[in-house]
Amino acid sequence: MTTAERQRSAQELIRPQLPSELTKRDGCPFDPASGLTELSGQGRIHRIEHNGETVWLVTGHEEARAVLAEPRMSSDRINSPRARKLISPELHAELFPPQRRAGSFIFMDAPEHTRFRRLLTGQFTVRRMRDLTPRVHEIVTAQLDAMIEKGPPADLVHDFALPVPSLVICELLGVDYGDRDEFQRRTAKLLSLTTTIEEQIKVNTDLGLFMRSLVRDKQKKPGDDLLSGLVRDTDLNTDELTGIANLLLIAGHETTANMLALGTFALLEHPDEFAKLREHPELAENAVEELLRYLSIISMGVSRHAKEDVTIGGATIRAGETVVVSVPAVNRDESQYDNPHELHVDRPRGHHVAFGHGIHQCLGQQLARVEMTVAFTELLRRLPTLKLAVPADEVPLRTDMSIYGVHELPVTW
Repeated sequence: MTTAERQRSAQELIRPQLPSELTKRDGCPFDPASGLTELSGQGRIHRIEHNGETVWLVTGHEEARAVLAEPRMSSDRINSPRARKLISPELHAELFPPQRRAGSFIFMDAPEHTRFRRLLTGQFTVRRMRDLTPRVHEIVTAQLDAMIEKGPPADLVHDFALPVPSLVICELLGVDYGDRDEFQRRTAKLLSLTTTIEEQIKVNTDLGLFMRSLVRDKQKKPGDDLLSGLVRDTDLNTDELTGIANLLLIAGHETTANMLALGTFALLEHPDEFAKLREHPELAENAVEELLRYLSIISMGVSRHAKEDVTIGGATIRAGETVVVSVPAVNRDESQYDNPHELHVDRPRGHHVAFGHGIHQCLGQQLARVEMTVAFTELLRRLPTLKLAVPADEVPLRTDMSIYGVHELPVTW
């Protein structure tokens, strides 16, 4: 492979590519691309031809749930026909060596996936997540105290949205919070849409060494954290524990951090909804579900490939073809929600797919719900006059990242 080829964006290799009119946000920062909204009105599953590739794009709610629950649809995009076509065997071995793939259960199918999922489900119980609520309150309160003491203006991302879930996941996994700058910087590099293959290999290697050192410490001296529980109570080997820890650490802070920041931005731009939630904090759990539906930070979609011919929504998807579930479009399906393009914090709770569906549904969703419920409640209670410190169109959006949100959110009060 030439130097130019190795300098390609790594995301081009592992994520199906769609036309920019279906992915580029070109209006309200909280809405999907206008082209995607228009396409959704023309049907529920669409055959897209782009750059010589065929991709099935799902925009209907029921069709999305069918794809995500279908065992003939594979989550293993690393070994998908598309990846094998685009990546030479030599580069594939360099990008995805066995020790790096170990434990990365979100890219596995049953029965391999089932083994890891079963072991982790025992750690992510609803009761355990609920028991963490007092500690989440302490973390949220401490971050707000520090932000208020420093005084306005503040960057809500740096001062609140990022540290809250980072502190929670570090405590849950038993990671030293002093190491947060290291893993946050590397995580951001992995999630950037402009990260080259060369950079991804280096970042993956460095992050793997960091997590392996943590695992070995837990093996020598386990504590009361989740990772120590996996060391103590399972037969997972060091590679598998490293992969799981890496996956949970990245997923545990990036997604929630972006929901907190983008969710606050959305509430500030919808003052009636902000006031409604501030005056009725009992709506917080409902508001979290509505923000998850309305914002859909997994804006690139969730991809699968057919292991054999499958018919979904009247369309026959051939073996080897790629399917992308467009989460932003699905969560605004007009047949599922009344006025889906409007934000209503008191909207009756629906079956959004922000956390996925089926056997790969997000393992940490209950923890994310607890964090967001506490964070939004306390933020609005402590800072009832919160407002943007810059015009809305000057807020820098994460259009260059695979997880959508804002890079900064300047606020005052």
